[in-house]
Amino acid sequence: MLSLIVFLPLAAALALLALPRLGDAAARWTWVVVAATDLALVVAAWLRYETPTAGQLAFEEQAAWIPGVNSSYHLGVDGLSLPLIAMTAVIFLACAIFALRETDRPRLQAALFLFLQSVSMGLFVAADLILFFVFFDLSIVGMYFVIAGWGHGNAARSAMKFFLYTFLGSLALLVGFIGLYIAADPHTFDMVELAEQTPLAGSSLTGGLVLAAILVGLAVKTPTVPFHTWLPPAHTDAPAIGSAVLAGVLLKMGTYGFVRIAMPMLPEAWRDWAWVIIVVGIVSVVYGALVALAQTNFKRMVAYTSVNHMGYIVLAVGAAGLVAGDTSLARSVAVTGAVTQMVSHGLITGALFLLAGVLQDRAATYDMDSYGGLAGPAPRFAAFFAIGAFASLGLPGLSGFIAEFQIFTGSIAAAPVTAVALVGILLTAALFLRALQRIFTGETRGSSVGFTDLRAAEVWAVAPLLVLSLLIGVFPRPLLAVIEPAAEIAVELVGR
Repeated sequence: MLSLIVFLPLAAALALLALPRLGDAAARWTWVVVAATDLALVVAAWLRYETPTAGQLAFEEQAAWIPGVNSSYHLGVDGLSLPLIAMTAVIFLACAIFALRETDRPRLQAALFLFLQSVSMGLFVAADLILFFVFFDLSIVGMYFVIAGWGHGNAARSAMKFFLYTFLGSLALLVGFIGLYIAADPHTFDMVELAEQTPLAGSSLTGGLVLAAILVGLAVKTPTVPFHTWLPPAHTDAPAIGSAVLAGVLLKMGTYGFVRIAMPMLPEAWRDWAWVIIVVGIVSVVYGALVALAQTNFKRMVAYTSVNHMGYIVLAVGAAGLVAGDTSLARSVAVTGAVTQMVSHGLITGALFLLAGVLQDRAATYDMDSYGGLAGPAPRFAAFFAIGAFASLGLPGLSGFIAEFQIFTGSIAAAPVTAVALVGILLTAALFLRALQRIFTGETRGSSVGFTDLRAAEVWAVAPLLVLSLLIGVFPRPLLAVIEPAAEIAVELVGR
């Protein structure tokens, strides 16, 4: 099942490349059908999913791959990865629908995004560090070509900056993986075995250095302050669907690595570094929100809110390392909130970046001051924008509230000083409300004059993302029932 989910999009991408005479419309619809099929397979896996016992994975597949270094083709899922796989499938389908009107090399674009879908799915189900790293690096290559090939503005420079930053981070990640392999006895890259062994327990210096290498690699991808500078230009110059995948899926590869690799495999070092991680999270929350508040470019503003929202996740996983006292329940709630935030942020920010693409398509500018009174000519666009904005600022009834409430409940219970980060929610509310006022209220003027409202493909791309955010906000139990057991296991592993 997992191999089919991972490689079906890749097979479709190769087929599109092998059929150069395939028409543009056929290529676009092939992408939609394959993405919908992959989502159906993920839904089928979710319905069949049963919570595995501690240290085990569901739907496990394993075959010999590089036996000389004890690396295998090992796949599996649990409550930490299954929600992210589902989110990934939803976002790629939304992008496929949004791109139905694409006229710039649609066959090549569809093949590239199907390739990106395969490597994204592969990373979230990988249970071997080398396999994880291969998918991690391939995602960088795929997104580089998306930005350089279909971006606008200074796309070539932004793509190069994105590639160099994240590729350098992946090298640090590889050094950390090699450190884990060398310390393991027997040597292995298997993630399940490494989590059982905790190979660097009792070696605080070496364990700290290996964790530092892994954290740097993952922090660049997340990104956290001060490794975030590649993100705003990459988002600003990327096409709408590229930004949706970059923010919705690729950023989660970093935060997922925290809970899948760093926390369970290096629990002692994680506990030692917990306060550093918490401080980085708090700084990212406040800094991201403050800089977003200063933006006049809408897409750049949303990019900085991603730094802010990823900071919440870093804050929560850092709090999971504070094992003093009887705080296991609070730390479990924080980790549950972190994973919920990964899903929530993917849905909400994916929708906001697709809406930003509508601004670029209609008026070729993201400058908020160029618009005004847009709610008049584009009421559907205004309604979708408002829902996305309120979801992002954490309004009750939407997924952002469920995630942030759990993050702060767990984090403040474990470390009251983390309440400082609450100011980030206030700043996020201010910046989104200001954006709503600038773009949609008042008399229709500037680029708002003659603005065409959302077309059918745009509605069908954005609406499901916002509906899912609403469903999670009102009925969170189906999602939390999958995440909570895995979060409890992760907290137990950190406390060893």
